[in-house]
Amino acid sequence: MAYLTRETLGDMGFKALGENVKVSDKASIYNPEMIEIGDYSRIDDFCVLSGRIIIGQYVHVAPFCLIAGGETGITMDDFSGLAYSVQVFSQSDDYSGRTLTNPTVSDKYKNERKAAVRIGRHVIIGASSIVFPGVDLADGCSVGAMTLVNKSTQPWGIYAGNPARRIKERKKDLLDLEAKFLKEQLE
Repeated sequence: MAYLTRETLGDMGFKALGENVKVSDKASIYNPEMIEIGDYSRIDDFCVLSGRIIIGQYVHVAPFCLIAGGETGITMDDFSGLAYSVQVFSQSDDYSGRTLTNPTVSDKYKNERKAAVRIGRHVIIGASSIVFPGVDLADGCSVGAMTLVNKSTQPWGIYAGNPARRIKERKKDLLDLEAKFLKEQLE
């Protein structure tokens, strides 16, 4: 995988760009002026990022992910990650047939749901999962593969299914590891 150079990333016009950021040359970035990427974060091949997005430090976005921040935005806090083919949406059309749909139609003929999404610190979302507008994935949650997250979660839970449901508690051992890791980075 080839990553864009720091110079190329700088020329793209990101709202903010941290240190040691890696973005694949095969990723598609729309509206970079609305996107912030924190230190040591990585975006892999064939990802699409668009709209208002804030990515914290040490965040990983695996290949084939979609982060559609739209107008209201998506925030990914530090140490969060998306596995292969995860899709995160902050906007969705009304599929009932009462309104028109898609971006080629003016807003006065549509009824989009627009609500910010937050992916908390140490949240990991499994392959091919989907996150809907307005969801707050609380700190420490993990989401199993192919899960549909249509409601906000409580901290430190493991969620799976369609729709997502809490199946058990997640261990917090990784918080000690985070402290050691960050201390090591300063040495």
